[in-house]
Amino acid sequence: MQSQKPFIVGITGGSASGKTLFLKSLLAAFPQEQITLISQDNYYRPRHEIPLDRHGVHNFDLPESIDFQQYAQHIHDLREGKLVEKLEYTFNNPEIVPAMLTFQPSPIIVVEGIFVFYFEEIANMLDLKVFIDAKNKVKLNRRIRRDAEERGYDINDVLYRWEHHVKPTYQKYIKPFRAQADIVIPNNEHFEKGLDLLVHYLRMLITTSGSSNLGTIDPEQAR
Repeated sequence: MQSQKPFIVGITGGSASGKTLFLKSLLAAFPQEQITLISQDNYYRPRHEIPLDRHGVHNFDLPESIDFQQYAQHIHDLREGKLVEKLEYTFNNPEIVPAMLTFQPSPIIVVEGIFVFYFEEIANMLDLKVFIDAKNKVKLNRRIRRDAEERGYDINDVLYRWEHHVKPTYQKYIKPFRAQADIVIPNNEHFEKGLDLLVHYLRMLITTSGSSNLGTIDPEQAR
């Protein structure tokens, strides 16, 4: 299996659309040696390189905030069967000691992040594009809970970033690429049917790959 090209799945969606829980469920459906997740979240640039908005607030929701060259290179390396190491990004939380993350080549590579369809070099490496969709009010409620619990942001900070950073970014850099997705999975309340479809398809690829190249199997086979 290691001599074959992996099948690369790109997963995107707006901030707080529920990608994290979806990804955990997807990874849990496969043995560890069959699937590898490499997330855009670990490729943020250092804080001093993050763009500032007109009020002097760091805007992490812009493509310029991501070191997409390194991200693209690491995806390419995994596709070529190379092991990748990357220092964990801790979202500027001084209480967390970053770990060295190791990404192993595997038959299925999952590439996740809000800009993975936008960055052309990355999008061109994707064999299947999955868009996780949710209503704005659902995403906002999730974002408030997440940023308060995991990142220590107060409610005013969360609402400011939502209105001035998150919403404009979704409209400009994420939503326009929804039409390019092979699969759109609604996630306002649950995603089980969409998850089952994707898991079935990926298991079929692994089972039927044989001597074939995983990356060249036609997505229409799953329809």
